[in-house]
Amino acid sequence: MGCVLFDLDGTLLDTAPDFIKVLNRLLEEQQRPPLDDAPIRATVSNGARALVSLGFGLTEGEPGFEPLRERLLTLYEERLGEFTRPFDGIDPLLSTLEARGIPWGVVTNKPSRYTLPLLEKLGYRSRCATVVCPDQVSHSKPHPEPMLLACQQAACIPARTVYIGDHERDIKAGHNAGMPTIAALYGYLEAGLDWRRWRATHQVNHASEILQWFEALDWYCPGHN
Repeated sequence: MGCVLFDLDGTLLDTAPDFIKVLNRLLEEQQRPPLDDAPIRATVSNGARALVSLGFGLTEGEPGFEPLRERLLTLYEERLGEFTRPFDGIDPLLSTLEARGIPWGVVTNKPSRYTLPLLEKLGYRSRCATVVCPDQVSHSKPHPEPMLLACQQAACIPARTVYIGDHERDIKAGHNAGMPTIAALYGYLEAGLDWRRWRATHQVNHASEILQWFEALDWYCPGHN
């Protein structure tokens, strides 16, 4: 049996609207002007540290950086998932996988503290065959450890598991684990980024295109020649 694994932010879920709100709230608290949506969206996949650097021009270790990061995460947790939605095409994709009996799950570098309540709030937690977060493993993506743990939990082998993500580390993680990969170009890519150097097995501009590629897989279409 095959399996499909997703990165979370920028691939399965559009969490950027929440981060846009909380980063601009933090900037307001610090009496700084708000940022446009686009640069925040492009930074979300790099995490809270990158958002603090974007908003305040600080690097990790500089005075004031850590209190700002902690405050950002507090603001995020207080209204977790308020504006987050699945990307267009994700719900039909998940429904189709489930109808075919194909398990799916999430492998993310987002801590369990935020990932599990978010999936629960949106009604996905009970539908996941596996959810692997960085606090469950010794090494985060792009290391293969979380990918292989997800396969173990979903009772699938890596060669029949597709990993979908919107960041180079996602594609590297999939490759490191021996999985075919799909680059989600609809996600949070930085302007001018050359995603071709990721060397993903396939790429899509919209989540609805993922099913089209699956049609060529023997485990997705039993009897396919």
